Amino acid sequence: MLLIVLVVVGAVAYLGWRQSVPGVRATVTPPRAIGHKSTVPFVVQAARGQVARVEARVIQNDKSSVALTQDGALGPRVEIPLAIDAAALGLREGTATLEIWGRDDFWRPLRQRDRMVASVPLTLDLTPPRIEVVASTQYLALTPPRIEVVASTQYLAPGGVGVVVFRASDASRADVSVGAVPFPSFAAGAQRVALIALPYDYVAGTPIKISAQDEAGNLASRGVVAEILPRRFRRDRIEVREAFLELKVPELLPQRPPSQPLIDGFLVINRDLRRQAEEAKRRIAAKTADKPLWEGAFVQPRNTKVFSNFAETRTYVYAGREIDTQVHLGFDLASTKQAPVPAANKGTVVFAGPLTIYGNAVVLDHGWGLMTLYGHLSTIGVKVGDSVDKEGELGRSGDTGLAVGDHLHYEVLVNGISVTPVEFWDAKWIRDRFNGPLKAAGLTVIAGVGESSGDDATRSAPARPRARARRGR
Repeated sequence: MLLIVLVVVGAVAYLGWRQSVPGVRATVTPPRAIGHKSTVPFVVQAARGQVARVEARVIQNDKSSVALTQDGALGPRVEIPLAIDAAALGLREGTATLEIWGRDDFWRPLRQRDRMVASVPLTLDLTPPRIEVVASTQYLALTPPRIEVVASTQYLAPGGVGVVVFRASDASRADVSVGAVPFPSFAAGAQRVALIALPYDYVAGTPIKISAQDEAGNLASRGVVAEILPRRFRRDRIEVREAFLELKVPELLPQRPPSQPLIDGFLVINRDLRRQAEEAKRRIAAKTADKPLWEGAFVQPRNTKVFSNFAETRTYVYAGREIDTQVHLGFDLASTKQAPVPAANKGTVVFAGPLTIYGNAVVLDHGWGLMTLYGHLSTIGVKVGDSVDKEGELGRSGDTGLAVGDHLHYEVLVNGISVTPVEFWDAKWIRDRFNGPLKAAGLTVIAGVGESSGDDATRSAPARPRARARRGR
């Protein structure tokens, strides 16, 4: 009798325990608002067994719409990115409720039905942000009358820079893009300012547009009209000599297998390390200040001559045959050996160290995405975070990296895109084409370049660099 009692009590206790095991539970992290198409992630977890069924419902105005159903052995824990399509579910702007229903496959004496395991409120925001263009380096039909002072700053050229001033109400993010390349904008009172760069290989017809997005993910865009002027760039042939390979390949590619020919190592450097340097410039660009740090025209180092130009297409020749083609993105400036390298303008050091083909390099941030790069240095005299005055010494020129002969490789960058330095050496260009849109929008202009001389001023040619002295590598 005692044995029978123990068996009955044990069975009842076991069945009672199985029945008492809690069902599935859900954790939902709702966004602040959802738009036309949004994703709401949630997690469903079973205390015992596996999750057997999950259903997500959106309720609005007493109408329930099933947004997702999953059946089967889904595992003890399942993470689900719930895609909510407002149009497909017939949702309208306003409030709604997201309900998560589910059950597990754990056996219980009395079968458990689907039950609601989570309920969270949702806010649907289906209205996109509005964009109003205030001023830019392009002529716009909506420009107020006083922008006529800068009407002739509508001209841009490949490898050049422009300014766009605009408003984007209710937007959490806004930028200006040239093709697929975005350029960030920065708050300037109730307006936003963006510096844009046309790459050296800009293709006619590539759109320039403002894009804005609100917190719900709604997008709005508006084109910016520009007149693109043609610009030609030099071409050069560089003979790669054995002595150069023996000097530079081991320095820049120490991991090269001893059996690999030096010329193959050079091609890895000239292609892969060059590409890595471009990627590094894009990453460094994110460290820019949200206001201009510079004033006046940028300075070319004293007593230097340009011997390699911006966007110069170089064909590399080895043993009488063409082996590679690359584009030189900057100016090579030479004077004396280990000459002091001055900062082109005020700024903050955001990079100081080895940078693949550029050797020892310093990158100086001037704010609003504008930076300058100084490469091939023999020594570096600054560190990241240092504030530097115009013509403050950054280091000494040298031949580190992919360089033959002591010189400075100098670049101007806008959000990591290389542009011609000539425009920023020209106070007149800054005054008319950079300050023009800022002044027209009622914003503070860059100091130290004088007052605009009128429309005709922007039509004249920009300043040219000092004469090219000799061909460089």
